[in-house]
Amino acid sequence: MSAVSQDTAVRTGRLTRTFIYLVLLLFALFYLLPFFVMAVNSVKPLSEITGGNMMALPENWTLDPWRAAWSTAQIGVEPTGLRPYFLNSLLMVVPAVAISTVLGALNGYVLTKWRFRGDNILFGLMLFSCFIPFQIVLIPMARMLGLMGLAGSTPGLVLVHVVYGLGFTTLYFRNYYAAFPTELVRAAMIDGAGFFRIFWRILLPVSGPIAVVSVIWQFTNIWNDFLFGASFADLDSMPMTVALNNLVSSSTGVKEYNVHFAGAILAAIPTLLVYIVAGRYFVRGLMAGSVKG
Repeated sequence: MSAVSQDTAVRTGRLTRTFIYLVLLLFALFYLLPFFVMAVNSVKPLSEITGGNMMALPENWTLDPWRAAWSTAQIGVEPTGLRPYFLNSLLMVVPAVAISTVLGALNGYVLTKWRFRGDNILFGLMLFSCFIPFQIVLIPMARMLGLMGLAGSTPGLVLVHVVYGLGFTTLYFRNYYAAFPTELVRAAMIDGAGFFRIFWRILLPVSGPIAVVSVIWQFTNIWNDFLFGASFADLDSMPMTVALNNLVSSSTGVKEYNVHFAGAILAAIPTLLVYIVAGRYFVRGLMAGSVKG
């Protein structure tokens, strides 16, 4: 290839990349536009929103809407705010994510390294649970929570999310462990290692990428869940998403859009932080085998 042809190919490649980046930038700006509107209007006085342009930057910056959403908004029967419900969501999310991830790892370990008759059928049934709509399980789940005395409590919500998320975490770990050399597990068995010793000493230390995938997936789904929280929680165990809905619905007369925007951002901050901190590991975990058949 001549020098002229090489130079032409290089310039064509640069133009192509530039065009692709510009298109991606336009899509990113379009996708981030709602967040921009929320962020800008959450620091405006209400008069600037109702009597001005919602796309414009604030003339008078204020954090009063954030304070109102966090600690002084009217929710339920007490002038509280989103702060106590933020804690409720943490008390629900952390144990639910941890339990479902550990159980999913154990299930993936059993279904790949301790094969038994009917294991594929069992895995198929667990995989089928991933496609069951939330609405179908509401009545039987409410009945079971009532029988166990967990209705309207945070432990009840933890149980609901563990049960519903177990199919996903099992899928992730099962596909990840399927690529792990079975010979290492058999060698450990010959050396006298038992079920849990093999799991803790051999498989779990190399499960970091897929564990991150499971944690991010479960955290996002559980934190953003509204239906289960609205169906199975009472006032004391209400999660953040339900409290945010009540915050918006409790406004009478003039809607306090600035407070609503601030509350929505407060509810979204934890998942944003999770993806900012661990997003690159999420992609690595997916490429390490979590979605391989």
